[in-house]
Amino acid sequence: MSTPENEARGGYPQVTPPARPPQRPGAAPSSSVNSQPRGAQGPTTTQQRPAPRPTQQRAPLGGAPTQGLVRPAPKAKQRRARLLVSKVDPWSVLKMSFLLSVALGIVTVVAAIVLWMVLDVTGIFDKINGLLGEVAGSESGGFDLKKIASLGQVASFATIIAVVNVVLLTALSMLTAVLYNISAALVGGIGVTLTDD
Repeated sequence: MSTPENEARGGYPQVTPPARPPQRPGAAPSSSVNSQPRGAQGPTTTQQRPAPRPTQQRAPLGGAPTQGLVRPAPKAKQRRARLLVSKVDPWSVLKMSFLLSVALGIVTVVAAIVLWMVLDVTGIFDKINGLLGEVAGSESGGFDLKKIASLGQVASFATIIAVVNVVLLTALSMLTAVLYNISAALVGGIGVTLTDD
């Protein structure tokens, strides 16, 4: 209702809002989200799904539940590769044979020197000299094997043999590689099968 005071202030009558009805004691207060008008777009609440239950493992007939068995990894099959040695490089064969023959020559010289020293220490030269003196008689004037086959002469002879072996082995290996290439061109080469460990 309008009063003279309201008309003097603004000229419009002041309307009082109607009173809310009393709520029942058992009713829950309405939330602010539900009280929004239909046209207003407010934040929507997402409902959380319940967490899935852990899968229970089946227990054996007479015991506690056991963990799942781990399957072993499948065994890899052994790979095989069949190859043919159809050609040999003569230059590589020449280098390898030269190095191997040089090593064999060094071993020959060292073995000859060591053998001579062992014979000298054990007294084999003296026994051979006495045996040859008895066979030839006293007229021979004594025979000394060390003068004929001294250490220097043995070492030089072994060195000559080693050098000849180096030349011969290198030439023979080179010739063998060339002959193998010729025969492999006709036959196909030597078959080799390679496998994994």
